[in-house]
Amino acid sequence: MTAPASEPAPAAGQAPVATENQPVATSGAVTPVPISHAKRALFQVMAGGSAGFLEVCIMQPLDVVKTRIQIQATPTATATAIGELHYNGVFDCFAKMYRNEGISSYWKGILPPILAETPKRAIKFLVFEQTKPIFQFGSPTPTPLTFSLAGLTAGTLEAIAVNPFEVVKVAQQADRQKKLLSTFEVAKGIVKKDGLGLRGLNKGLTATMGRNGVFNMVYFGFYHSVKNVVPEYKDGTLEFLRKVTIGFLAGTLACFVNIPFDVAKSRIQGPQPQPGKVKYRGTLSSMAIVYREEGFRALYKGLVPKIMRLGPGGAILLLVFEYSYGYLLNNYS
Repeated sequence: MTAPASEPAPAAGQAPVATENQPVATSGAVTPVPISHAKRALFQVMAGGSAGFLEVCIMQPLDVVKTRIQIQATPTATATAIGELHYNGVFDCFAKMYRNEGISSYWKGILPPILAETPKRAIKFLVFEQTKPIFQFGSPTPTPLTFSLAGLTAGTLEAIAVNPFEVVKVAQQADRQKKLLSTFEVAKGIVKKDGLGLRGLNKGLTATMGRNGVFNMVYFGFYHSVKNVVPEYKDGTLEFLRKVTIGFLAGTLACFVNIPFDVAKSRIQGPQPQPGKVKYRGTLSSMAIVYREEGFRALYKGLVPKIMRLGPGGAILLLVFEYSYGYLLNNYS
């Protein structure tokens, strides 16, 4: 159902939003839902948290494989010397992890992203919606630049909140031991050894800000701009497929643009090639080292599993958020 012209379009993955005395459209039905701003915000947090939880549980194995591929150097550089396995692609990594570490290794580091998803989604959509009017620059309606700058702002602030969880997650995912350490044991070890600052639980902060900021800038900018150009379908199934297709393309394009930041982040937050010596420190310097020693293609390590995750993962988020949010509005308003 098309929203009134006076109302801004909902953000990616968001269900139609009610105002104080306006109806909400969900699954083709129109239900009058008088709801306060505070309760609507609470429902958004609950729906976003549910969507994030389910997406992480399903797609975590691809994130683990992506990290493993990104942090490994060339076979002759370090892996052979210390006897580590080298992964030759996504499926080879899956097979070797299963053979050497067991099926539970696919979900290493899952608790940090689960704990981070609820505030992450809340911050992202709250900041995106609140900053859109700021970036309209006098325009009566949001422009592609509006969506891009609001997405950049949302992603950058989101990164600050989730970076400590990312540091712990990468440390767990990079651990090739069969015995699994708990999230709290890993976090405690990082704080005890390196503290809470930019060398400890917040290392790689600028890389995470670059990764999340650039991704959301491209994703929101592309998604909303294209969605407003491509005609809507009256058929519910075709309209759903239209949104999923645009979202998948937006996520894929964003992956191509932001993955060098992701590689730098994994190198900074992951184990260093030589114990006791920090090789990867800053974001741009880490990119330069990877490019100089391993070539341009190394900056795109992990691209395949990243796209494999963010494609269907984005669809999962969209579906779960819309249905959860609609359910809460219609049953608990």
